Amino acid sequence: MEEKGSFIQQHSDVLVAAVLIMIVLMMIIPLPTMLLDILLCVNITLSLVIVLVTIYNSEALDFSVFPSLLLITTLFRLALNISSTRLILLEGYAGEVITAFGNFVVGGNAVVGFIVFLILVVIQFVVITKGAERVSEVAARFTLDAMPGKQMAIDADLNQGAISDAEAKIRRKKIQDEASFYGAMDGASKFVKGDAIASIIITLINIGGGFIIGMLMRNLTAMQALQTYTLLTVGDGLVGQIAALLISTATGIIVTRSASDGDNLGSDLVSQLFRNPRVFFIASGVLILLAIVPGLPGIPFFVLSMIAGFIGYSLRRTEETTVEQAEEKKQQAAKEKQAATKPENIVSLLQVDPMELEIGYSLIPLVDTGQGGDLLERIVMIRRQCALELGLVVPTIRIRDNIQIKPNAYIIKLKGIEIAKGELLLDHFLAMNSGTVFEEVPGIETIEPAFGLPALWITEQQREQAELNGYTVVDAVSVLATHLTEVIKAHADEILGRKETQDLVDNLKKTNENLVEEVMSQMPSVGEVQKVLANLLRERISIRDMSTIFEVLADYARATKDTDILTEYVRHAMARQITQQNLQNNTIPCITLDPALENRIAGAVQRTDRGSYVSLDPDTMQKLLTVLNTELTKLTNMGYQPIVLTSPAVRPYFRKIVERAIEGVIVLSHAEIEQSVELQILGVVKV
Repeated sequence: MEEKGSFIQQHSDVLVAAVLIMIVLMMIIPLPTMLLDILLCVNITLSLVIVLVTIYNSEALDFSVFPSLLLITTLFRLALNISSTRLILLEGYAGEVITAFGNFVVGGNAVVGFIVFLILVVIQFVVITKGAERVSEVAARFTLDAMPGKQMAIDADLNQGAISDAEAKIRRKKIQDEASFYGAMDGASKFVKGDAIASIIITLINIGGGFIIGMLMRNLTAMQALQTYTLLTVGDGLVGQIAALLISTATGIIVTRSASDGDNLGSDLVSQLFRNPRVFFIASGVLILLAIVPGLPGIPFFVLSMIAGFIGYSLRRTEETTVEQAEEKKQQAAKEKQAATKPENIVSLLQVDPMELEIGYSLIPLVDTGQGGDLLERIVMIRRQCALELGLVVPTIRIRDNIQIKPNAYIIKLKGIEIAKGELLLDHFLAMNSGTVFEEVPGIETIEPAFGLPALWITEQQREQAELNGYTVVDAVSVLATHLTEVIKAHADEILGRKETQDLVDNLKKTNENLVEEVMSQMPSVGEVQKVLANLLRERISIRDMSTIFEVLADYARATKDTDILTEYVRHAMARQITQQNLQNNTIPCITLDPALENRIAGAVQRTDRGSYVSLDPDTMQKLLTVLNTELTKLTNMGYQPIVLTSPAVRPYFRKIVERAIEGVIVLSHAEIEQSVELQILGVVKV
């Protein structure tokens, strides 16, 4: 069976083409009655399979080939009609199937058969086909109208990081497929309508033509001709209309399926129809009243009343069981809460969360998804961003409400200690002057918490005008998200602990086990690796490329155990990354140190077993910081980053001198810059 299935899949295009050609040939070449019987049974079977497939589909796109299949089945039925018409008119006999439908189904009565045939045609043409055509038309129009909004929603989710590029492509393709499907169904439903009209015309032609042929060519009486050809024609029409009715039903089902939680139509019907037991109790009462009304058949109404009452009783029992289970879960949760307050569980209170975000009660809507809050999604995006930019897996950030702080305030804590805070106005927007403002707008003056820039809180009505005037306008949740991101980047070296380091090492071990074992044999303590990684994060150097970092450690860990020196070796190996990180207009604008000053700093380095430090006299230190601050101010006033370029031997020690005194300064060495990059020296620090 597997080989046959594989053969059919591999040659499906050839088989479909062959089937279409055979259908066309059926309209031209006369078919034997035996073959016609088989093809009529195939037509009914195929229609039945299509109906069952539509019932078990959860979405319309699960059967996206249906419009094309509708065309093929319609063409197949018309070919069968032509073949059967040819046999009826030529031989007065069209096989066992048509004869059986003409005699057995309608009892050999041509008039009854004709009436049944007309009823089937009316049901299909007026009710099902007309409704499916209308639903397809409306669905196609609304799907096309909704496409721009759906596309914008996908782009917004992608920009926020809520979905990946791959998921966005899948969603976009689904929207395009839905539009194409409903548009195709709008046109394909016309096939069913045309099929119903063609069936009526073919039936009338068969009856009229058979009547004439029977009397003129076969010497039958008028009644004999009418009886013979009418029964055959009605039998032929019933065989075709049953298949057509099944296809029309499938068309109606597939275009009327809406969004549901069930896997198929049956599960949706049961879950939604048998949802409320009161409905069946009321129906049972009404049926009892009908049963006792004089003149009405009491037994059928009484039996149906009992059935409806039993269904309502069963649903009520199921509902009570569900309520009892929910109550048991609630009691279990209460017991667990009570157990958590016992003295022996106080130890759990000693646990300190890696990162916490405490918010005032006015900011709770930011977290409540029921009120449209998306802060939780923003935090997921922030953690993803930090993993991509820094290679750091930020631990879960716990969010708590704190009634002891201001209603609009928030506090960011690291290991239980406050490291940042701010205030937000939820119904306002933050407007910042990015240097392009040509006309100010009124607002509540404040300080942007992430970068300490002066800003204004403005109302939503002022937002458009502020943007036109050159302000950068963001909403309150974006202010908090940006502040949290900058806090994480500024304290990344503190967030990275031994556990997080071990997780990174284990992750690298999955792909390069030999390299990890070589490094860990020379640096047996995870703490030493953690110090190197923390040194890199302290200067916002990404540790995502763990392979390169471990390659360097494997090369130099034998020569020295000083983690500061090992960090410098790693930075040299990451020169391309560091260079790209600090490029401005394809150059690196910076200031340098006077060679005499570098020699003085190098001579003041004191090395001990616990590391190295610089021992400069206070007067020299003060002069150095004053001159450096002056030069860096000139650099930043030109719009450049505060970058200081030193020799490789001096860089780590000079960095230790200035990191606490001057915030945000970037210290690079010549070994960390690619040779192809142009340096723009804008100042020299001399003491």
